[in-house]
Amino acid sequence: MDLNTTLLVCGLFFVVATLYTTVGHAGASGYLAVMALIGMAPASMRPTALVLNILVATLTVYRFRKARFFSWQGLWPFLLGSVPFAALGGMRSLATGTYYALVGSILLFAAVFIAWRAWAHPRHIEEHVVRVKRLPAVALGAAIGFISGLSGTGGGIFLSPLLLLLAWAGPKTTAGISAPFILVNSSVALVAGWHVTRALPAELPWLAISAIAGALLGTWAGLQWLNQRALLTTLAAVMSIAALKLLGSG
Repeated sequence: MDLNTTLLVCGLFFVVATLYTTVGHAGASGYLAVMALIGMAPASMRPTALVLNILVATLTVYRFRKARFFSWQGLWPFLLGSVPFAALGGMRSLATGTYYALVGSILLFAAVFIAWRAWAHPRHIEEHVVRVKRLPAVALGAAIGFISGLSGTGGGIFLSPLLLLLAWAGPKTTAGISAPFILVNSSVALVAGWHVTRALPAELPWLAISAIAGALLGTWAGLQWLNQRALLTTLAAVMSIAALKLLGSG
């Protein structure tokens, strides 16, 4: 990337990390959207998104756990299913067209979820109360883990809507469960897939600094009940454009 492109991507990664971490996510699908828009090679997209996910999720876990929105009871059934399948997904290398189709579909799903999160008015679910059903959670975790490992996302974009739609946890508790889920699955997928691709961009340190700075702002804002409807709607629109670009290139 040239200097202007690097600065643009750093700015966009800052925005993505800020928005995503307000809801306990690390931003992988957003980073993938940005990388798709600038035409980064698929071999670099997955490991870059996973590295940034690990860094941002670590900070997000710390902040939401410190605020007492973490639930081991709600987390472990999903991890039990997801970890081995995240490794399986991470070890696979997809053809460029297939990868574009997979990531494009995930981005489109993410855009719909973000728009729903911005505009819907879900029923009230009490925070700190977790109603996760263990056996269904293990099965759902396996499916999410495989897709996240294959695509280079942490899986939070799938886990969060499930927790909210099934009324298994409140919004902030959902964030407190999703963040460590993302951290573990991203780490497993990166390690498992390292033999397949090691194509990290030279600009990664600057991208990481931008994402972490955004996470510092986003986690603070998320815990302070920031109203983010307009920003989330804009992000959903950008991700839809990236998804359509990828699906059209596949």
